[in-house]
Amino acid sequence: MANDTDLILPALTGLAPVIDARTRILVLGSFPGAASLAAQQYYAHPRNLLWPILSALTGEPLAQLPYDERLPRLLAHGFGLWDVLGACEREGSLDSAIRKPAANDFARLRELCPLLETVGFNGQTSGKFAPQFAAQGYRTVVLPSTSPAHASLTLAQKLEIWRQLIDGLDGQA
Repeated sequence: MANDTDLILPALTGLAPVIDARTRILVLGSFPGAASLAAQQYYAHPRNLLWPILSALTGEPLAQLPYDERLPRLLAHGFGLWDVLGACEREGSLDSAIRKPAANDFARLRELCPLLETVGFNGQTSGKFAPQFAAQGYRTVVLPSTSPAHASLTLAQKLEIWRQLIDGLDGQA
């Protein structure tokens, strides 16, 4: 009988970062879920609350737009998206199922995003990287996960906490 260590899990590669020189706030997830990987889109699961939250923070109807129209508008508001992990093995979408994690290379982040001030971590798994970013001088905020697997808070409760991303920034996001 096989045990967990005998299982061969799929080797997965994450999505490219959505960043540019205007990025002031970077939202880092852990690793894309199965729906996001299949669609090659960040936060593609229809019950994930990231797009409704970012819609509220930017004042743009991002959640209602086609994906390819969301990204330029998000960037225009100084927001970027990426994940802390660039690759892993995992079956399903849960962070707890991640095996053999490989972190993204953030070495060029300051060069690519010279205006970056705040790094928000979408959930506790990505939040484990907060000390590394704080040590680089970024303001870090560990936020409640927008995943449908974490439904202990309502959208309104999560949005109130997520507003920390834009609190204290010069100008509007």
